[in-house]
Amino acid sequence: MTPERGGAGGSAHRFGRAALAVLVLLCGLTLLLGFANKDRCTGPAFDQWGRTQPDYDERNKQEVCYSDIQHLWIGRDIDRHVFPYVDGAINEQGILIGGSVEYPVLSGLLIWAGAIFAHNDAEYLLYSSLLMAPFGLLTGYLLGKLARWRALLWAIGPPLVLYAFHNWDLPVVLCSVAAVYVVHRWNRPLVERATVASVLLGLGFAFKVYPAIFVLPLLLFVATGGWQGRELPERVRRAGKKVDVAGAVRVALASIVTVVLVNLPFAIAGYDGWLASFEFQGQRRVDITTNSIWYWGLRPFIGDDAMQSLVGVISPILMLVSFGIAAGYGWLRFRREGSYPWIAVSAAMMCGFMLLHKVHSPQYTLWLVPFLVLMRVPLAWSFAYFVVDLAMGIGIFRWFWAIEFGQPAGIYDSFSAQAVMIGVWGRAALLVALFIAFLKARDVTEDEHPDDRKFLRGAVAAKR
Repeated sequence: MTPERGGAGGSAHRFGRAALAVLVLLCGLTLLLGFANKDRCTGPAFDQWGRTQPDYDERNKQEVCYSDIQHLWIGRDIDRHVFPYVDGAINEQGILIGGSVEYPVLSGLLIWAGAIFAHNDAEYLLYSSLLMAPFGLLTGYLLGKLARWRALLWAIGPPLVLYAFHNWDLPVVLCSVAAVYVVHRWNRPLVERATVASVLLGLGFAFKVYPAIFVLPLLLFVATGGWQGRELPERVRRAGKKVDVAGAVRVALASIVTVVLVNLPFAIAGYDGWLASFEFQGQRRVDITTNSIWYWGLRPFIGDDAMQSLVGVISPILMLVSFGIAAGYGWLRFRREGSYPWIAVSAAMMCGFMLLHKVHSPQYTLWLVPFLVLMRVPLAWSFAYFVVDLAMGIGIFRWFWAIEFGQPAGIYDSFSAQAVMIGVWGRAALLVALFIAFLKARDVTEDEHPDDRKFLRGAVAAKR
């Protein structure tokens, strides 16, 4: 049984083509601003390896225009146009060699493709930005279709300026947003929609791993029949059951098969090089560059060696616990309200991942912003997060510059050090708060069912 997508409730609040065009235009202007911010670090001269001169290492920190894209032009054989993974490996010192990069295979292909016509780090930044900009624009377009003007949080938000071209994150964000769009706007049976969405999440894994965690709430949404259980297949209803196990299994398999099919050619062509990307992340130490709560919260009390060993165990365990709590609370909401809130649970999982992972790079904020758009939490939460994120995104590079070039860098005599502390602990506190707020909030897709919402509120009030 297929619901009428965009029915009376959706039409009442339809976001017109002109509004979408304005939204995408604003997103494009923000992306241009983001590129201009990173491009300040390039040129005017280049050495024999195509590295920006003069004073590249100082400028990218002091002027807060650092980009992983530009920086990794040297050191990963990108400048030599080596096809990734096939001849790669990780040596005993933990250094990637032979074309291996520290990201999954689709990101590796994107990294390689941006360098095809590049001869220096400025050209590489330009071509990589041109490759990724359409992903950012399409994300803005889909968020506009789903959430109307709330999508401005993505289109003109500070994170897009700071991080759009900081690393290769725009494609993976699109995968997550597109999965939500397919589930809630494509006019096909639920299992078909969710299967395609699961494929998108599997592709997201092949870009940056994290979208795979959203498969669990998605399959629970399918198993329980979607909105108010209305899309349980007839075969399930005839059997007198209330859970579509076969549909959930199909959704899970779609993501697993996608991950295998995308990764298998690289694993066959160069197993050591393919595995090196995962080994690199596994071996990465929790240090001053990881910006996580573990470095600042544990190291001062138990020392570095003990902290490294402990984080390697408790970080993944606590992430899994946070995922279980989110999924479990989603099930309680399903029992109470009749629909499994898969977007809310996914949003909370994102918070758990960002908070508890051993690495919390500044650009991870791009992963969170779509959920600030899709979940109906007060805008004040978004603005507060943007403020502390600005403190981190700017402060961390100014602080690195102060440390490296002999400027005052102590917590009592350096505003940049204070900004980093605001960023680390401000983000942590807000991620905890958002974890709770997301789990309790409604998502924007419920606008498509206004009559159901009125009925649901009355039913919940009656139960109380």
